Amino acid sequence: MTTYLGKVGELTLKGSNLKEFEKKLLSNLKTALGAIKDVKIKVASGRLYVEVDEKYNEAVEFALSHLLGITGWAKTIVCEKDVEAIKNAVLAEAKKAKERGAATFKIESRRSDKNFPLNSYELNCQAASPIFDSGLLKVDVHKPDVTISVEVREKCTYVYTDAEKGRRGLPLGVSGKGLLLLSGGIDSPVAGYRMMRRGMRVECVYFHSYPYTSVEAQQKVETLAKILGNYGVDTHLNVIPFTDVQMRIKQKSPVAWTTLMLRVCMMKVANLLASRIGAQCIITGESLGQVASQTIENMSVTEHFADYPLLRPLVGMDKEEIIDTANEIGSFETSILPYEDCCVLFSPKHPILRGTIEEAESIYKELEIDELIQEAFDKREIIWYSAHNYIAKEFVGEDAELLKSY
Repeated sequence: MTTYLGKVGELTLKGSNLKEFEKKLLSNLKTALGAIKDVKIKVASGRLYVEVDEKYNEAVEFALSHLLGITGWAKTIVCEKDVEAIKNAVLAEAKKAKERGAATFKIESRRSDKNFPLNSYELNCQAASPIFDSGLLKVDVHKPDVTISVEVREKCTYVYTDAEKGRRGLPLGVSGKGLLLLSGGIDSPVAGYRMMRRGMRVECVYFHSYPYTSVEAQQKVETLAKILGNYGVDTHLNVIPFTDVQMRIKQKSPVAWTTLMLRVCMMKVANLLASRIGAQCIITGESLGQVASQTIENMSVTEHFADYPLLRPLVGMDKEEIIDTANEIGSFETSILPYEDCCVLFSPKHPILRGTIEEAESIYKELEIDELIQEAFDKREIIWYSAHNYIAKEFVGEDAELLKSY
């Protein structure tokens, strides 16, 4: 059996809500790993514990690397609360580190069991002695090649080397539900991920204008939704056929206003979908000043047509910061595939930069487009993605029982 130890971060600040947040964290991981039989998961004293047959290590590590609400995790050696047992476990970790090329080390000890006979400093010294005495590694308390952690808990001791970074944030599902306008670009997947990290469940909507946007463009967005689903436990991608709406805009809108009118019509559909799925807000990947439709005036126009709070988690970020996050979550390489979405293909050469709400309302009225928007909404295609199904297929076997979307 393999034991993993996860560190709960921001949850510990939640006071009377702590139990609720821990319960949600536990539920999310159990759902993701639902295809694995006999996996044991629990949360206690600021730590997440996972015990599983070693043949499922890869599945657990994938789930932990995508789990929102933990600051880090590590595969551990579990031993008795005995000094000699701890020294042996630490030495074993040091030998593994040596094989990986480490030359220096330090020990970091914690005691949640204050009845343990040694304090943290004394335990550091005792645990380090066999490594130091054998000359296996040299001590460096400032910039060691490897840090070996020792945690003395109520029933046993956990020993592990440098932990993997966790996703931090809050467990998914503690902050309501939002609807993400998901395009094939770099920004919107990052916006969805950032809201997920704040505990929000995220559903997605994509506007497809076939044949002006290709099948490959839709497949690109489907891949992005799948990536987000692995962080968000699951997500639905609502594909809206938007060709008729977009052609009406092209025919009847002033050329400079076509992009902004497209955004307005997207908001109208988003209002309908948010109401249908019980979302409490709409999320976009807009960043102030990045493109013509994202001036403060044009963003005000877009927001005017939203019936729900419009969240823009990237509004103050620059492109380099957004790209860094896209690389971190694994969406960047998909986002830069050369298949354009409908926003890009119908962009005017000289778009309006400072539209007004009054003029936008007048142009929208002239479009006489509400019926087309309702038809597009009614014809939507819904695709479901879940971390459970992905893990079942990739790490457990295709014959694993898959969850169904309800």
